[in-house]
Amino acid sequence: MLWSRGWVRIAVGAVIALALILAPLNFDVATNQALARVGVFAVAVLGLNVIMGYTGQVSLGQIFFLGLGAYVTAYGVNQDWNILLVFALAVLLPGLSGYVVALAAARLGGLAIAMVTIALPIIGVPLAKRLAEWTGGSQGTSARFSSAPDWSGLANDQWQYYLVLLITAVVFLLIRNLVRGKFGRALAIVKENEAVASSMGISPYRYKVMAFTIAAMIGGVSGFLYMVVVQYTSPETLAFHHSISLLASMVIGGAASIVGSLIGGAYYVLVPNVTNEIDATLTSLLQGAILLVVLFVLPGGVVSLPRVIRRLLRRRGGEHGAHAPEEPGSPT
Repeated sequence: MLWSRGWVRIAVGAVIALALILAPLNFDVATNQALARVGVFAVAVLGLNVIMGYTGQVSLGQIFFLGLGAYVTAYGVNQDWNILLVFALAVLLPGLSGYVVALAAARLGGLAIAMVTIALPIIGVPLAKRLAEWTGGSQGTSARFSSAPDWSGLANDQWQYYLVLLITAVVFLLIRNLVRGKFGRALAIVKENEAVASSMGISPYRYKVMAFTIAAMIGGVSGFLYMVVVQYTSPETLAFHHSISLLASMVIGGAASIVGSLIGGAYYVLVPNVTNEIDATLTSLLQGAILLVVLFVLPGGVVSLPRVIRRLLRRRGGEHGAHAPEEPGSPT
């Protein structure tokens, strides 16, 4: 196939990269902000994919780590800390929280681990309201630190877009290399059969803890990016229904897929806008219908669509070949 050729992939990648770089210079503020938010939630979906898609563990609390990263970012910025230190803390503190949770949750499975992770956003919302000195309480807190510097010659929305694009690209590249290497192969074995993994010297507990911690750190990155774009967070950011939306986005984009995470981020941001335009009172119903259609038609998510089309074309081609009339004088 043409796509299997290396130069084709390089050329397509170069075109996509060029389009992403030039995009904010040709769009208005609203479009640039929407594209930046796609990057924010693509990172959030990627974190969920690490623990659910690649490791096969249920996690319904990923939004907690995004919210924690956002709060850490806001607090650090308002305290005039160095922005690199703020970024590091926004990644490391959610990672540490995820590690502590994983030490207990990784020994569980199925419904039990789901209950543990559900508790994170349920506890996080009232906790954010009570810790008003750090979080701003029910009113939330804002932090403005992503204005375009004068030397850049860019508008604020363009600068924010490029910040999100750069950090998102780095995170996706790191996770792509991680899941395609030894670590990713170990996760695949753990997901498939923990007993087999143990017999091969792979500790399912250890790898599940590592995957959960990495997912939490990625959630922290998405929280930092959230503040870059939105510049405001509140207890609503931690609400449980956002975790369900992230899960639906991962399923629709495609589990255990890097590209599927990008599609999931686009779904999370863009589809609610479309359904609201159709009928705001039917938003949840329409999104539920989209999820059901994708589950029935494309169980592997939207990312599996090209594969499904190729399979259908091969099947149709085989059927035509099987029923083609024989030519006169052809061998039997």
